[in-house]
Amino acid sequence: MRWRSGRQSNNVEDYRGAGSGRGRRGGLRIGLLGTVAIVLIGWYMGANPLQLLGLVGGANTILGGIGSTETTQASPQGGALNDDGGKFVSVVLGATEDVWNPLFQQMGKRYLEPKLALFEGEIDSACGFSTAASGPFYCPGDNKIYIDLSFFRELKALGASGEFAQAYVLGHEVGHHVQNLLGITTEVSRLQARMSPRDSNALSVALELQADCYAGVWAHYANQTTIQLDSNDIEDAVNAAASIGDDRLQGMSGKRVNPDSFTHGSARQRMEWFRLGVQSGDMSQCNTFKNS
Repeated sequence: MRWRSGRQSNNVEDYRGAGSGRGRRGGLRIGLLGTVAIVLIGWYMGANPLQLLGLVGGANTILGGIGSTETTQASPQGGALNDDGGKFVSVVLGATEDVWNPLFQQMGKRYLEPKLALFEGEIDSACGFSTAASGPFYCPGDNKIYIDLSFFRELKALGASGEFAQAYVLGHEVGHHVQNLLGITTEVSRLQARMSPRDSNALSVALELQADCYAGVWAHYANQTTIQLDSNDIEDAVNAAASIGDDRLQGMSGKRVNPDSFTHGSARQRMEWFRLGVQSGDMSQCNTFKNS
């Protein structure tokens, strides 16, 4: 993946070293591998992993150490991003803007560019207080993508390496932003309110798989316009999708794979929908809800 000649986005907010916005006090950082362990424990105990992660988030605040608990409002650092990690995500975000702006124009719509917030350890968002253990996430409340760059090191530890594997992660989160702008996220929430937990979960999985497909659509056009990819780059992204497939994570627990408890889809599903987006470049092909 050749990206260094690409333009950096103006929509990156760098909160690294600026505190969390709640009075930064260090905190306990368990990372992606720790999150996986918590999820596996939840499955084993029959508990909701999201509830366990919420408890850990609370512990991060409580165990932050001795000192002032005064709440302060963090501000992003100004100036250009000079570190490789910062430059990389800034260029990737710029590449998503260069693709989604014209695609929305073709649909007769306006693309509202999302912000990307870089943080370390913990941060406040319109979706609540979050830690690095949550992994990258998109918050529709403020149209921002949040990421602690340590996630990329932990992603590699799970077997997903290569720069485009990292770019795929951002492409997926931008895919959620696209869903939000198109009203898909709101419609899914409306339907889920009157569904059984099982059917509601199936819609959540479909939403995640569509974000994978949209990431593929972005890669299709980015390769033609802003960044240069080769077959190895695409395979890196496919491998990243497989590495965080729900069946793979469940298999790590030694238990039977249970599709009813999936949150993002199986490794095969994630790979197939991403590939479809890359090969077709057609958003209409990303109807993951058809059989949900």
